[in-house]
Amino acid sequence: MDNLYIYAWLGLIVVLIIIEAATVSLTTIWLAGGALIAFIFSLFGLPLWSQIAAFLATSIVLLIFTRPIAVKYFKVGIQRTNTDALIGKTGLVVMDISEHKPGQVKVRGQIWTAVSESGESIKENTEVTVAAIEGVKLLVKVSDDK
Repeated sequence: MDNLYIYAWLGLIVVLIIIEAATVSLTTIWLAGGALIAFIFSLFGLPLWSQIAAFLATSIVLLIFTRPIAVKYFKVGIQRTNTDALIGKTGLVVMDISEHKPGQVKVRGQIWTAVSESGESIKENTEVTVAAIEGVKLLVKVSDDK
């Protein structure tokens, strides 16, 4: 019966590592660490209750104390996109922007839906600067160099 526990813990370690490799969530790897300790306990022939306790305790300790550090260093977090490069760029209004209706601005050869940052109306053929991006809309302001 002891060999069954050894193979069960070893199987659990393999399954948890495969899940972690597939999801890269930095969660199941800590459970695999707990299963490794339980596996070692089973090699020494310790009772099942101590193996389960070791698994739970180790997994919880690893999750609480090491996961935040690992997430900080291994997860990239927010992915920057190419649209962030548009902020500060100059564009040309190709469709009037009014106080209550978005217009269109051409920036770097692409047409974007745009609204005025201040809420003012901006006429067609006016140069504007991209102040921010909200979803798929540009927030623009009249260029200062006019």
